[in-house]
Amino acid sequence: MDLLRQLRHFTVVGEELHFGRAAERLGMAQPPLSQRIRELERELGVELFDRSRRQVRLTPAGAVLLDEARELLAGVGRMRELVARAGRGEYGTLRVGVPPELPGSVLGAVLTEFAALAPEVRLDLREFNSAEQLELLAGHGLDAGLVHHPLDPAALLHSGPVIEPPLGVVLPRVREPAGAGGDITLGELAGRALVTHPREAAPALYDATLAACRDEGFHPVRVSTARSPEVMLGLVIAGHGVAFSHPAIARKEPRVVWRPLALRAPLWRLVFAWPARAPHPAVGLLVRAATGILRGHEGGVPVVSGPGAEAAARPWNAVYERS
Repeated sequence: MDLLRQLRHFTVVGEELHFGRAAERLGMAQPPLSQRIRELERELGVELFDRSRRQVRLTPAGAVLLDEARELLAGVGRMRELVARAGRGEYGTLRVGVPPELPGSVLGAVLTEFAALAPEVRLDLREFNSAEQLELLAGHGLDAGLVHHPLDPAALLHSGPVIEPPLGVVLPRVREPAGAGGDITLGELAGRALVTHPREAAPALYDATLAACRDEGFHPVRVSTARSPEVMLGLVIAGHGVAFSHPAIARKEPRVVWRPLALRAPLWRLVFAWPARAPHPAVGLLVRAATGILRGHEGGVPVVSGPGAEAAARPWNAVYERS
């Protein structure tokens, strides 16, 4: 940092071409300033100023250094500004995990709202299931992730508000004609097979889902697994079982029908999680933006403003149902 100080002193002298005025501008005495310039000349092995006349002039080497020093000092200033902004969560990259089943309409609304809150923070989105996200969060491979709730207390993670997206049953349209019924209970699914995510993707959710099915009288005759929404839809179409899904995913495919689960059915709860130690400073903005979109309302009052506020001000079903 001593070289930077010397270059600042040199730049002021080079601009003023007068040691007295330069010293006054720097708020220091002239003798120490002259000594600093001599030290810089010795370090570089060249004379930077022509002092042979009454007027101080830059030597050719000094003129080159003045241009380079200005550029260097400006770069250092930009670096300090960007580092400070990154420390406040206003600049940089935020690595975020999202589950494969997150509807594109919802993701788009989240990106729009976050861009309004932090326009110079780039979201590096990575698609992983909950188990993969939790492993990456533990090793700081992700800065935040949208995972299934509840979290293991031993995971050393902080989390945001619980999000309960709309959940329903996806059935083959041939067996469920358009317009058939409204809400459906788990008991009405008795005698059918089930398509769900692999247990290793979210063990607690997998076990809780099957337990809730059994408690409500739905004992799947067979359980098939699918890691992606596309594979899940394919298995449902082929008659391999029914599945639980958000409405936006099911409505991409005309050969299936989505029916909301009755109130007694379990909800798949989600939360944003992030490392408790040294969290990314932009995580708070992400949670604010995403929770506002995913939940829609908080106590009846929209929780976000800006380009995504219109979507956030509607019940979350409206956001999930867009295709």
